[in-house]
Amino acid sequence: MTETAGPTDTPLVDTHFHLYTTDMPLTSWAWHHPPEDASAEQFVDIMDRHGVGFGVVAAASLHGQYNDYVIRSLRRYPRLRATAYVRPDTDMYTLERMKAEGIVGIRLFFRRVPDPPDLSSYEYRLLLRRVRDLDWHVHTLVSGEALPGVIKAVEDAGVKLVIDHFGKPDERLGVNCPGFKALLAAVERGRTWVKMSAGFRAPSREAARSYAQALLRVSGGERLLWGSDWPFAAFEDKATYAQAVADLHDWVPDAATRRLIGGDTPMRLYFGA
Repeated sequence: MTETAGPTDTPLVDTHFHLYTTDMPLTSWAWHHPPEDASAEQFVDIMDRHGVGFGVVAAASLHGQYNDYVIRSLRRYPRLRATAYVRPDTDMYTLERMKAEGIVGIRLFFRRVPDPPDLSSYEYRLLLRRVRDLDWHVHTLVSGEALPGVIKAVEDAGVKLVIDHFGKPDERLGVNCPGFKALLAAVERGRTWVKMSAGFRAPSREAARSYAQALLRVSGGERLLWGSDWPFAAFEDKATYAQAVADLHDWVPDAATRRLIGGDTPMRLYFGA
């Protein structure tokens, strides 16, 4: 079924989606096995049909360090940027080449992985320094009690931080979750950005709306981003791109603030515009 566009005032930049094919290698701890390809060609077509101009690929934990397909896609589509999953001992020459190909940051995985990063270790302190030297950012999703510690470690390293999916607050506590409160404070300090994305993964539409309202109260729309989370892993038959766009309109009724979140801020952060 061909999906039609939603609201006409669509975001300029989608800052969170994944690209993969079903024949790509999966890690031994992959939490999801994609049922079909989510190719660069498919996504560019979706962007065009919805009036989205630019996109930022989120490194998928399913494939670990296999960044190859995404990097080849960046070569073909200059309107795309991406984050990558790298080992902490990746040398600067490799990272510099990745930057030249369109990589704009690293993704650190703390959820569903057997050995989450220890940001206090020498290896990760070295990696964070290299990320800082490249003017990249750390892109992550950390929920629960671990989020305040991750925020502090990344801030102490002088590195920009981008947090996915509203920070995924504890479903029982919502906006009163200590991790979410730490996220709000980090946004106020000015080196952390938060993606308003994957509302369909929240416990309810009302919960996602409450996260958005709290972020807007603190930030006024600054340092917020929007992402679709296409192809909606594990929700492939329940979520649509048009609904992801409509969610942004629900969360952010003011058109000027939507333009800031969907255009001005991500263009500066990811494209240097």
